[in-house]
Amino acid sequence: MTRISLVRHGQTDWNLAKRIQGSSDIPLNETGREQAETTGLAMAGGSYDAIYASPLSRATETAAIIASHTGLDAPLPLPAVAERRYGEAEGLTGAEILARWPEGTPVPGRETREAVVERALPALVDLAEKHPDESIIVVSHGGVISSLVRHITSHALPGPGEVIPNGSVHEFVYDDGKLTLDRFNVSTEDRDLFTASVL
Repeated sequence: MTRISLVRHGQTDWNLAKRIQGSSDIPLNETGREQAETTGLAMAGGSYDAIYASPLSRATETAAIIASHTGLDAPLPLPAVAERRYGEAEGLTGAEILARWPEGTPVPGRETREAVVERALPALVDLAEKHPDESIIVVSHGGVISSLVRHITSHALPGPGEVIPNGSVHEFVYDDGKLTLDRFNVSTEDRDLFTASVL
């Protein structure tokens, strides 16, 4: 059995302004770095074997901060978990997107959730198979994590209005050829949960 802790990167200025980032490479802000520190400190009590990250800088820097607290080497790039591409909607707020493309109107260049799952899920399965009986960390993005959670739980999670917070951790298990969600939105305030999750 392999455990995968899927982490969302820390906050950026675009997150703060509620602007869609997608494939735009927006760096962490100071709050985001503090969130990464908090997550790293929470995970420090666990035992992890490797850390991977989306190549976008906000995820790579988050992963590097977490690695510094968990005794891991520098994060390895995992391009398949880069954020969902939003095409012409990148840089816009939700209200601006609705004004240009009313509900149900396709946004030019926006990647579907299904396409996100089609690239991210096999990459995580492949990673799990390369790390049998180990615990690994993967730092990714809200759009990727929510797409995977929806797919794996048959849309039971996230619940209505539930978001993937910056710095949040979501525990997956790969066993007998299948990836399942073990725990959604693990609180970084309860460090004992991270110690228990990797035993």
